[in-house]
Amino acid sequence: MTRVMPNGRSARIRVLVAEQAARRGARVGVLDVCAAAVASLPVGGAGMSAMSRTAASHPLCSTDDISEQLEELQLTLGEGPCVDAFTHGAAILTPDLRTGELQDCWPVFADAALETGALAVFALPLQVGGICPGVLDLHAQVPVRLDPEELADALAFAEVATLVLLDARVEASAPPGDGASEERMADLGGYRAEISQATGMLTVQLGVGIDEAFVRLRAHAYAQGRRVTAVAADVVAHRLRFSAGAEPTRDDEEDT
Repeated sequence: MTRVMPNGRSARIRVLVAEQAARRGARVGVLDVCAAAVASLPVGGAGMSAMSRTAASHPLCSTDDISEQLEELQLTLGEGPCVDAFTHGAAILTPDLRTGELQDCWPVFADAALETGALAVFALPLQVGGICPGVLDLHAQVPVRLDPEELADALAFAEVATLVLLDARVEASAPPGDGASEERMADLGGYRAEISQATGMLTVQLGVGIDEAFVRLRAHAYAQGRRVTAVAADVVAHRLRFSAGAEPTRDDEEDT
């Protein structure tokens, strides 16, 4: 049987990702793809989120605080280039978030993203055939346009990220000795479980389906100016309870 070998660009990108993993002495993970992309492209940071049409989406990794904020902002608001890239299955390239049409397209996200310090965001769907398990986001703190070669490289990073994400043996872990990265990855590690648990609890409290429960969770986080993770933690800890036809009630007393 003939084995299909990766083309020159794909092979080069895979080498760059493998080198990132080798530096931290671990097998290749999604964080290595993000780190290699930042080192190779005119961007300041990268993040990746797992996306689903049937379950709550959640961040997988981020290289810096801005990327972390951008991933969670889009989850909380339900809008932004990451959401559109997943929905339409196409790259969403925004070289300058201050553009008027983007303000109309993402009326809340655009301003919120600017407040994080990001001026350009590029969202690349992770796709294999009809499967799209997530999105790779790149950001810059200055207006940036990717030239054809840079865009081709970015798409190649997304291709590698897809293969890594679909490989169940690969774990997203932080570089050893990097306290901030280790803390960030530890937080992200519990993200999906806590969001899913809180959403499940809301289906019981509200008597609605899983999709509607997640929408209510996200809407409350946005209305209160809080992160979805923080609201989910309150629900799981029984500090916040939702009721059908009424505003959520808060109990700050610790469980005994």
